[in-house]
Amino acid sequence: MLDLTYETPTPKVIAGAKHDWELVIGLEVHAQVATKAKLFSGASTLFGAEPNSNVAFVDAGMPGMLPVINEACVAQAVRTGLGLKAEINLVSAFDRKNYFYPDLPQGYQISQLYHPIVGEGEVLVEMGDGTARNVRIERIHLEQDAGKSIHDMDPNMSFVDLNRTGVALMEIVSRPDIRGPEEAAAYVLKLRQILRYLGTCDGNMQNGNMRADVNVSICRPGDYEKYQASQDFSHLGTRCEIKNMNSTRFIQAAIEVEARRQIALLEDGKAVVQETRLYDPDKNETRSMRSKEEAHDYRYFPDPDLLPLEIEQAWVDDIAAALPELPDAKKARFIADFGLSDYDASVLTAEVTNAAYFEQVAAGRDGKLAANWVINELFGRLKKDGDKDIADSPVSAAQLGQIITLIKSDVISGKIAKDVFEICYTTGRDPEEIVETEGMKQVTDTGAIEAAVDEIIAANPAQVEKAKANPKLAGWFVGQVMKATGGKANPAVVNQLVAAKLGS
Repeated sequence: MLDLTYETPTPKVIAGAKHDWELVIGLEVHAQVATKAKLFSGASTLFGAEPNSNVAFVDAGMPGMLPVINEACVAQAVRTGLGLKAEINLVSAFDRKNYFYPDLPQGYQISQLYHPIVGEGEVLVEMGDGTARNVRIERIHLEQDAGKSIHDMDPNMSFVDLNRTGVALMEIVSRPDIRGPEEAAAYVLKLRQILRYLGTCDGNMQNGNMRADVNVSICRPGDYEKYQASQDFSHLGTRCEIKNMNSTRFIQAAIEVEARRQIALLEDGKAVVQETRLYDPDKNETRSMRSKEEAHDYRYFPDPDLLPLEIEQAWVDDIAAALPELPDAKKARFIADFGLSDYDASVLTAEVTNAAYFEQVAAGRDGKLAANWVINELFGRLKKDGDKDIADSPVSAAQLGQIITLIKSDVISGKIAKDVFEICYTTGRDPEEIVETEGMKQVTDTGAIEAAVDEIIAANPAQVEKAKANPKLAGWFVGQVMKATGGKANPAVVNQLVAAKLGS
């Protein structure tokens, strides 16, 4: 079990306001489904391809072209729902969301308004102070992505790239359960972590593969509790949506500045207008993009080219049976099985690749020692070398495991191990071979170590008298012996002999 306190954090009070205000936040996260083909065509989803090269006839809106559902996209949506402990709807349906935009060649987006494939679920969000919150998921629906308009290639013209058109998205809609900017960022990061563990989205925000629309409103203290009791959204104030956020840092900043804007309006006797806004990080402000459309403005209607999507419970059960161990369960297991601290377990399970690497290192070995080496030595060195990913580590899990084994079997000391690690990191040589060929085995011969201790003691009678008066000074002798033996003496043996010789 994770040692967490489940509570509602105190909503952040915006400094400089005349009255106390509470933040209310809901997020709509668009996660690109990890498949090789698009939602309704066989066109590639490969990122970085030449503009307009990954476009099938149906993606381009050519007359007479009919969409064909990609089963892999449906499976990924179901897998995501199961990972979020959500209800899976065995019958769902697709609708047309009608609007005009140059990068939407069909003139509509195929989405799921009325009957989504996934119903209510939840995400456990852990905060830095040890508290945790369950953020409720309202729904997850499948929809097509639009293309991309490019405005900075020519001063007089805009260009359109349709490579993203038709790519499958999961829109993950939360309830308005989030109460502050930090919690919003933590929610997005936790959601991305779960999706990566599931393998349903790579979570690459800089490529636009995961982005969020952030709904922000403010209310007076006590109004949120009224909403919880009645589910009447009028208690939460008028919300504004901040569109297409692809950075957790910007999400936090945008929420903060938008809340201040709304507070200033209300305290000046003006009204907050429901609208879609954009965040400008250079000016740290939000600006109006368009008035907020209601569903009827999109003229939704069932897509006539697609039958309702019906899936079998047995198929869902097969997907559920194949789910991987998810972050919360893995973290709890690392704490229980390896005796790790909550912090170390959190670091090691933050990315599924990091967790897998650690488990290989720790297999059959001292888990705490393995965690220390992975987090401090390996991660520290990868960060120093340009924040490299674990996949780019020059030291394999098997090689780092060898270092742990050599330390625990007293073949090398912790200090020597750092030198071995450095050689392994820069050359790729195996630690066992390095220790053998470079003569780096530590001295465990008690007689040889005792001779070195006696020599140091005999040469420093004044220091001996001081150490007898103050036992803490015995460390000086240990250091001198280690220096005399080139750092190869077993530190535990040295400490024991020095203590015995000095009578401390």
